[in-house]
Amino acid sequence: MKPATQDPLAQLTEIRAIMERSSRFLSLSGLSGVGAGVVALGGALAGHFYLQSHYSDGYLQLMRGSAAERSAALPFLLLLSGVMIGLALLVAFFFTQRRTKHDGQVLWSAPAKRLALALAVPLVTGGLFCLRLFLGSDAAMVVPGLLVFYGLALLNASKYTLDEIRWLGLTQIGLGLLCMLLPGWGLIFFGLGFGLGHIGYGLVMYNRYERPGAAAAASKSVVAR
Repeated sequence: MKPATQDPLAQLTEIRAIMERSSRFLSLSGLSGVGAGVVALGGALAGHFYLQSHYSDGYLQLMRGSAAERSAALPFLLLLSGVMIGLALLVAFFFTQRRTKHDGQVLWSAPAKRLALALAVPLVTGGLFCLRLFLGSDAAMVVPGLLVFYGLALLNASKYTLDEIRWLGLTQIGLGLLCMLLPGWGLIFFGLGFGLGHIGYGLVMYNRYERPGAAAAASKSVVAR
C-alpha cells in the first residue's frame, strides 16, 4: 500500500506561511490599538482641560498666541506627550507579548526589528519637525503634521506587518490633511486620529485575528495575500 502523499496545495500553503512569518511581524495585537486609543483620548482631554484653565480661549489661544505663551506651555505638553507615549508603549508591549507567546513566536525577532525601524525614522523626524512648528509661527500645523507623519510611518511599516496597518495609515494622513483646513479643531482631530482611529482599528484586528475561532481563518487570509 502506497503512503498517502501530502496535498501539493497544502504544502505550498505551509511554505508560504513560513515565508510570511520569517519576513513580516504578524503578531500585532488588536488590543494594543484599543489601549493606545484610550490613552490618546485621555491625553487629549488632559490637554484640553489644562489649556482651558490657563488660557481664556484654550487651544485656539495657544495656537494663535505669542511664542512666549507657547514656550510657557511647552514643559507640560512635553511631559504629557512623554506620559502618553510611555503608556501606549507599555500597553502595546503587554498585549503583543501575550499574543506572541500564544502564537509560539519571539517578540523581538528580525521582522519586529525591521518594523520598529520603519516606524521610528518617520516618527522621530515628524516629532522634531512639529516641535519646530510649535516654537515657530505655524503652531496650528502641529496636529496636522503629527497625523500626517504618523500615517506615513504606518505606511512605511506596513510592508513588515499586517496589511491592515496600511489603511490605518491612510486614515491618519486623510485626517491630517483635513485638519490643515480646520486648524482650530486640532484637539478634535487628535482625538479622532490617535484615539478613535486606534480603537476602531484595534477592535477590527481583534475580531479578525484574535477572537476565539478566528485564528484559523486569519492564517488562511494572511497566506492568501
